[in-house]
Amino acid sequence: MLFMGLMSFGGAEDYSLLSDEALLKKVAEGDQEAFQQLYQNTDRTMYSFILSIIKHPQDAEEILQEVYLKIWTSAKSYKSQGKPLAWMFTIARNLCYMKFREQKHDSDITLEDLSGTETGEVCSEIEMAADKMVLLAALSILKEEEREVVLLHTSAGMKHREIAASLKIPLATALSRYNRAMKKLENYLREE
Repeated sequence: MLFMGLMSFGGAEDYSLLSDEALLKKVAEGDQEAFQQLYQNTDRTMYSFILSIIKHPQDAEEILQEVYLKIWTSAKSYKSQGKPLAWMFTIARNLCYMKFREQKHDSDITLEDLSGTETGEVCSEIEMAADKMVLLAALSILKEEEREVVLLHTSAGMKHREIAASLKIPLATALSRYNRAMKKLENYLREE
């Protein structure tokens, strides 16, 4: 693993030079090095995409693992269209919606469950939830493409060039979306 990305000895293939499409084909054949390179190429983008749907970092990390497991086991079903990231995003979105359904099922509480006594203690989770709700409300005012750029930059720590390359848009477009989104967020939070 230490030598990933370096020129390999003995004429072995340099996976860092392969497209995601080519890597996915190799993953379908059970190539673990190709899978590792595909993960390295896409994990930050995938995490940010999942986080933009789920809005909870721990759940997003859990789903990220499930996504890559599903990619590993389902790579043979991928139909080459030149857009492997779109196929991967579809898997991620489906797993996110499954998580929502699980959470809804788990959140069905009966009246007997609520019969405990109130202790009056400060709950830091509730205090943090208020801040989280304001942030989620602020993010919801953004257009999808603006939210995606903001989350890729702030949550995944991607540089604007990386975001532009990942989303296959010009750098100027990525910067414009980010700046427009930040102004919207600033105005929204100032009003709140």
